[in-house]
Parts: sequence; C-alpha cells; structure tokens
Amino acid sequence: YPLCALAVSDERPTLKNPVHEPVTPKPTVEPKVSAANPNQQAPAKPTVVFVLGGPGAGKGTNCQNLVNEFGCVHLSAGDLLRAERNSGSANAELINNYIKDGKIVPVEITVSLIKAAMEMHMKNEKSLFLIDGFPRDQQNLEGWRKVCGDFAEVAFCLFLDAPEATMVERLLERGKTSGRADDNEESIKKRLRTYAEKTKGIIEIFANAGKMQKVNSVGTMEEVYGRVRETILPLTQ
Repeated sequence: YPLCALAVSDERPTLKNPVHEPVTPKPTVEPKVSAANPNQQAPAKPTVVFVLGGPGAGKGTNCQNLVNEFGCVHLSAGDLLRAERNSGSANAELINNYIKDGKIVPVEITVSLIKAAMEMHMKNEKSLFLIDGFPRDQQNLEGWRKVCGDFAEVAFCLFLDAPEATMVERLLERGKTSGRADDNEESIKKRLRTYAEKTKGIIEIFANAGKMQKVNSVGTMEEVYGRVRETILPLTQ
C-alpha cells in the first residue's frame, strides 16, 4: 500500500592493433540478472505510513513534528489535489471539471499524484513517507492497490484517536485564526459524520490485518507527539 531493470552491456574490449594483425577478442562475461542471483539487490522500496484520524485529531501537527525531527516526507492528498488544480496541467482541467460538476475526483488521479510526489522526493534519497488523511474509504484503498501495487511498503496505519468533543473544540479554536471556511460548528459536525461513516471502516481493515498503531490523541501537544514518536522511531533506525 515498479522497479528498475539492470542494463546489460554487450560492449567488447577495445582492441589496439596498429599493424592490423589478426586478433581474437576475448568473450565478454555478461552479468547475471536472474532472480536467483544472490548478489543482485533490488532497489529499496519506499516505506509508507498512512496517518488517519478525525478532523482535529492532530494529523497535520504531528506529521510536521515528525518531519522536523526525522526528515521524513509528509504528503497530504488534499494538498496535492489543490496544487494540481492550480498547475495548468491536463490533470488540472480534468480535476476542475469534476469539482465544477459536483463529482468526486477519480481516486486513480489522487493516487497518481501521491506516487509522483513520492518519486520526486525519492530522487533526493527520501524513503519514509507519511500520507495524511488517506485512504479515506474503501475506494481509496482499492485505488492505492491498483495504481501503486508493490511500489511501496505500507508499514502500518497510524490512527490518532480523540473523542468528538475534543476534536470539535480544537477545530473551533483553530477557526479563530485559520481562515478556513469549514472550521465552523455546522461544517465540523458534517465532517465528523463523514469520517465516522467512511474512514472508521478503513481503520478496522488495518487493525484486522495487524497493521494498526493506535495513539491516544488527548493531552498536550508534547504528550501526544511523544506517543506518536514512539510508533515511528523503529522505522527511522
């Protein structure tokens, strides 16, 4: 939740024969690229942690703290979509048309943006990725499997667990300075209902697969981050 091939050289040794005497070139030994070759190492896969939790659970804050401490990469599906909408690309027009018509952007586009962002960061030798707010539902998870396949190794899903009252309080406080139109009580309750209906099912899938790290997200920022940090620490060593 696709790998490069080794190039095989058929270059022959350079022959220095100024008097044009017949020379029998030595045969080249081509490298074995069989999967059975124990000396052949496949490129390392990137490691992914899906970060889930209700609105106001602290996903963005804790991801940023992990980036600051460990140098991992924090990707938000929503941020990538918003950036692509303003990029002027062919995808931008397609995404904007879907949104204008009130339709959901196909998950394949979202996952492709995530994958492209990962590939870009991998060129800078980044290998640990925190994907925030994804997958939100079963369709997202299926889209990830379809587009990414075995491109990345999903270590686990980090679930930040907080009571609804705590999340509402945090979002209302954030709304005083965030300028976000959806940080009001009516919008917050709608977002919480959507989360409860869709995302909780995904959390159960990871829990049943033994790939769930549940963290209590109640407490000071320092207390919560201390718990989050313990789950990520083994991936950084």
